[in-house]
Amino acid sequence: MEDENKKPEQSQGFTYGEKKESDPYAEVRKDSEPYTFGPFGGASSNNGSNPYGEGDRSGEQPTNIVDVTPVAKEYRPFTVSGGTVRNDWGGKPPRRTSFMAIFASFMVGVLVVGGLMFTADRQNWFSSDIFGGTPKTQDVSAKPVNNPVNNSADVVRPNNIAKIFEQASPAVVKIETYAVVQQNGGTWEDDFFRQFFGDNYGRNGDNGSKNGQGDLQESGMGSGFIFDSTGYILTNQHVIGGASEIKVTVEGHDQPYTAKLLGSSSELDLAVLKIEGNDFPTLKLGDSSSMNMGDWVVAIGNPVGFEHTITVGVLSSNEREITIPDGNSTRKYQHLLQTDASINPGNSGGPLLNLNGEVIGINTAVSTQAQGIGFAIPTSTITDVLENLKNNTKIPQRPAPFIGATLMDVTDDIAQRLGLDKNVKGSFVREVLFGSPAYKADLRQYDVITGMEGKDYKTMKDLIAAIQKKNVGDKVKLDVLRGEKQIEVTVEIGDKNEFNIQQ
Repeated sequence: MEDENKKPEQSQGFTYGEKKESDPYAEVRKDSEPYTFGPFGGASSNNGSNPYGEGDRSGEQPTNIVDVTPVAKEYRPFTVSGGTVRNDWGGKPPRRTSFMAIFASFMVGVLVVGGLMFTADRQNWFSSDIFGGTPKTQDVSAKPVNNPVNNSADVVRPNNIAKIFEQASPAVVKIETYAVVQQNGGTWEDDFFRQFFGDNYGRNGDNGSKNGQGDLQESGMGSGFIFDSTGYILTNQHVIGGASEIKVTVEGHDQPYTAKLLGSSSELDLAVLKIEGNDFPTLKLGDSSSMNMGDWVVAIGNPVGFEHTITVGVLSSNEREITIPDGNSTRKYQHLLQTDASINPGNSGGPLLNLNGEVIGINTAVSTQAQGIGFAIPTSTITDVLENLKNNTKIPQRPAPFIGATLMDVTDDIAQRLGLDKNVKGSFVREVLFGSPAYKADLRQYDVITGMEGKDYKTMKDLIAAIQKKNVGDKVKLDVLRGEKQIEVTVEIGDKNEFNIQQ
């Protein structure tokens, strides 16, 4: 027979009381007795069997079951781990914690947490590269970045834009050009840049007296900046190209200065002007190659006549190449900076600045088919030729292979006019430059070049690209349609720098 002092049996979270003949409630009243989770508390049999008869499978009623009335107990589903549950009837009331003890504990917590926060901030415990901090350990095997980006500054936009404008704006000048009026009433009809950059100011058909000269008329306007305190100014060549007189307005000076053109490069679209005077405000040329994509940039100029306008954006890309037709020739720009800082007609020649107020480029072009796509000539290009421009000496140029003909794609209309099959594709010779390699090889106007060296070239662009891959002095055979005849024309590749023509 089992020991009657055996501990109570537990099942499924319920605790049952023991059988006591003399007082079945004695154990229930003990302070140490846990509360039951169910509605009833049953007594066990003498032999420890289940009070509901599960141990007796004969169907007979158990004889040693004590009829115990359930004791009402407080329902507490959760208690502090490891503690005893106190009976609210028989237990002693808990001691109350004094206010001073609570306050003292609170103050200790404040001091501990504050101390930890201060130490973590000072020791940079939780910083990482993700948050712009410096990690505690560095991977010495990692390859260093040329221009590392530090994003620790949590700003939406730089807060020194106003300071940059205040310091840089006095060195930005307005450039106005004047040209002799032609009999047809204009001098820039074929100049693409006057439409592309909006430099067509003053074309009112008036032959009035500008500066007392009845034969001069305002022909354009742009921007520039002073880079030397003795009056040296950088701008775009297309801003002053073809001008008979150049006027420069400096902020704080009542009268405009008459500027002298020292040197210019049509290929690079750069020009240096000189005005007489001293102690002019200047801008420093910075390093465009140190800029990262996404760095903030600032443009200052005179867009559409609004003098000293500032726009802000980021550097969108670099090493961009664009091609712009200019009359009978084409300007091909290389290594350009792209920015979404607003550039508009009149910004041409103005500076593009970094957040140190240094010039990293000269604003030059803008896409008319999109918004927020502007281009600037980088200072890496400018610094290489600046002394040549100041001293008006020849800028060393790389050989530019060409044949000396102005070309265009063959269209259905051209094919029809020439009596050719409409399926003919190639490059139509619109013009041949006198004395050029094409002229010497007897390539003629209205010829159609269908290929070179036995390979077909269906577009002007493809043919020009193939010619530019050749070396100056190479001889090539062009497949030419002249009327109904298919002929070969041998041309010696020339240097485009010696001419001013497309190809």
